[in-house]
Parts: sequence; structure tokens; C-alpha cells
Amino acid sequence: MRYVSAFTLVLLAVLIVTTANFSQDKPMESSRGVAGGGISVPGWTGKIDAKEEAAGMTLNSAKLEKEGNGLHVTTGPAVTYWNPKNTAKGDYTVTATFTEPKYMNLNSHPHPYGVVIAGNDLGTDQQSYLYCAAYGNGKFIVRGFGPEPFQLNGPRGAENAAVNKAAGQGQPVTQEIALSVKGDKVECAINKQVVASYNKADLVTAGKLKSTDGVYGVRFAHNTEAIVTGLKVTKN
Repeated sequence: MRYVSAFTLVLLAVLIVTTANFSQDKPMESSRGVAGGGISVPGWTGKIDAKEEAAGMTLNSAKLEKEGNGLHVTTGPAVTYWNPKNTAKGDYTVTATFTEPKYMNLNSHPHPYGVVIAGNDLGTDQQSYLYCAAYGNGKFIVRGFGPEPFQLNGPRGAENAAVNKAAGQGQPVTQEIALSVKGDKVECAINKQVVASYNKADLVTAGKLKSTDGVYGVRFAHNTEAIVTGLKVTKN
């Protein structure tokens, strides 16, 4: 019995340590800083996850730069980028298209990227926001910070036929992602199909969002590269 008890304690300790090292987007390998990192797009700023900061990463460990009329993001640590002038209120839809030119070129497993809305107190330890993000393997996640991380569709996300799948590692994959506030609902649509819907009252509450009004932007998991085009807000 003593042997079983000791084994159980060791197993629990391993599980706790492993879980503690997971970021909001469940990384399974260490974040790698990007050479020549930083933000070179005027007006934009960002914040990496607290666990990335604790591991010694900084905002300059990831890169945000212009790519034609779009944004080219390479991570590095898990990060959220925004321009404080980009705000939305009332009923609206924020949409962007994400193209991963070479699926999984910087990682050993799929990582997500997506749209952020409802940003308040961004860049502080009291920040709150919601994001919907897609993987190139047909899965998506809906999560947020309030200010602690919270998950809306489970720790591993969910599969949905609307989410495009890359043909293989190194192949391109593109997702159009939209987050909408419509009356008492908040919805995520991927490639023009609604994949998740939530009651606004369940989101604007203690430990989640301060409001569905706020700044919008983009969110990237660690060790990921994609180009963002068409980021915009429209009134519903």
C-alpha cells in the first residue's frame, strides 16, 4: 500500500507540473524567440501571455510586420496584437482571413490563430477579451481572459466541418474567422458557417468579459506563422 501511495503522489506531481507549464493554447513544446522580433506596424501593440513572460519571453520574442495590405505574424510566445483605435460596440462583426503559408512549419503539432473582440484594459493585469481561433487540422477553440484564462468549448477545442484542413505539413491552409455580437448572442463563424454560439449574459460576468464593447485584434498561439488580411468590423 505504501508503494501505491508513493506512486500515486509522484504521478499527481508530474501531472500538476505538466499542467502548470501549459499556456492558454496548450503548447506541448517550448516557445522559441523569433529573430528580429518586435512590432513594426504603426499604431499596433501587443501582449504575450503571463506564462510566456514567466519563462523569459518578451513582446520582442514574436514579430508583427506589414505584408502588403495585411499583417504578417510570426511567434515566438503566445501573443495578442491590437491597435487601440480599432474598437467595436453594440451589435457588430469582426472578420479576418488567416493564411498559414506552410502548415506546422514552426511546430510539431497544430497551433491556432484567430480574432479577438471585447478587449478592455488590454496590456494590463486586468485585461479581458474573447477570441475564436482555428487550427489547420479542422478544429477550433473559443477562449478568453477575464483576467484569468477561461475556456468555452473545452481544453482541446472541437472539430467542425467548416474549418479547413491543410493537405499536409508545409502546405497552405486558409481560414476566414468572424466573431459577432447580435442582440443577446455572441457567435463565432469560420468560413462563413457559425460554429459556436453563446448567451451574452454568460460571457459578460465576473471572471470573464467586462463588456462585449471594446478593442478588437488578433490572437496567435506560440511557434506559429500566418498572414492576416481583411481585418475589419461591420455593424450588424
